[in-house]
Amino acid sequence: MNFLAHIYLSGDDDLIKIGNFMADSIRGHSYEAYPTEIQKGILLHRSIDSFTDAHPMYRQSKHRLHQKYGHYSGVIMDIFYDHFLAKNWKDYSAEKLEDYAEKFYLLLKENHEILTVRVQGMIPYMIARNWLVSYASLSGLEMILFQMNHRTQNRASMHESMVELKQFYDDFEHEFTLFFEELRQHCAHKLQELNAL
Repeated sequence: MNFLAHIYLSGDDDLIKIGNFMADSIRGHSYEAYPTEIQKGILLHRSIDSFTDAHPMYRQSKHRLHQKYGHYSGVIMDIFYDHFLAKNWKDYSAEKLEDYAEKFYLLLKENHEILTVRVQGMIPYMIARNWLVSYASLSGLEMILFQMNHRTQNRASMHESMVELKQFYDDFEHEFTLFFEELRQHCAHKLQELNAL
């Protein structure tokens, strides 16, 4: 799962959203230095990643990309799945995606000092190119894949995966839909568990 899904799966708590969003840049037990709600977001993120990596539907999707993109097939698949969440956003939220994204960008600006240096450096690009909304269209998705490819110094030509996305579009979307429903249930239980601590 990429940025949009991680934020969405955090529920309504702003600090859990922030923790989940920036969790990839926090290693080991260093998360314990953050406020409790941020910690919950980081732990939720890690639980999402573990659930996703082990899920047969996600693995089936990723398998189509593995031979060509190797290690980066997971990165690409996370972005593809965010595309299907954004494209079908009205099925998951009563709030317009544009409004949801704008509120989250504002949240990041208001809590800039909490964010890791790595995330602080990424935010201006994310907001300027409106990544969360861009996921919804194929042209926006291709732009994001180009940027990801640039960030990884063209190690896997990730933008070329648009070919596979278009070729297997219905299969990917079907797998996402089944997988995401299970992931939503998993996250609801995980949040209950974290809030009970």
